[in-house]
Amino acid sequence: MTKSSRFLAGAMLVPVLMAARPFVDVKPHVIDKNHSQINFIADSRLLSAHGFFGKWDADVKLDATNWAASTVSISIDATSLNTRVDMRDNHLRSPDFFDVAKFPTITFKSVSVTKVAEGKLDIAGDLTIRGVTKRIVVPATAVFYEKGAGRFRGQFAINRKDYGVAYDSSVNPIENEVQVQWDMAISEPKPAAAK
Repeated sequence: MTKSSRFLAGAMLVPVLMAARPFVDVKPHVIDKNHSQINFIADSRLLSAHGFFGKWDADVKLDATNWAASTVSISIDATSLNTRVDMRDNHLRSPDFFDVAKFPTITFKSVSVTKVAEGKLDIAGDLTIRGVTKRIVVPATAVFYEKGAGRFRGQFAINRKDYGVAYDSSVNPIENEVQVQWDMAISEPKPAAAK
């Protein structure tokens, strides 16, 4: 094969390879903490404890044209849990529950993002609580997503005993299943103003 024919063959191969690979346009997004939250509900015989985490960070990269290329990583300060009852919060921070002195951080790292329907995603990833990591699927619904900005929310359940939280009370038995609700407002970072 001559040098010119090799060049021609290579040039013809480029568009074929480009067509075979989906265009990836993953962009980092900023979380609007004033309009975002991570909540939980734990039920027991006598009451339902509604709480939230006050301190957390998220690294979100989205590609709305190819959701599979998107990634989500969340880090939660376990000490920031708040059920608006100080005595209960201190107990939840103790070794009976989150043991925040030993395990101060809860993390979630996605391994795949799958579009299951219009405006609905399944985010599979590893959730780590008290040093125990389990693979879970977090459903996400896009309330809206336009021009790089939007709002996503979802709800899922975990079994607390899967993560070593086995404490219980004979007087007030605690359900094993804990509901987690999340709601996030996100947007692509605005370009820096020209000086």
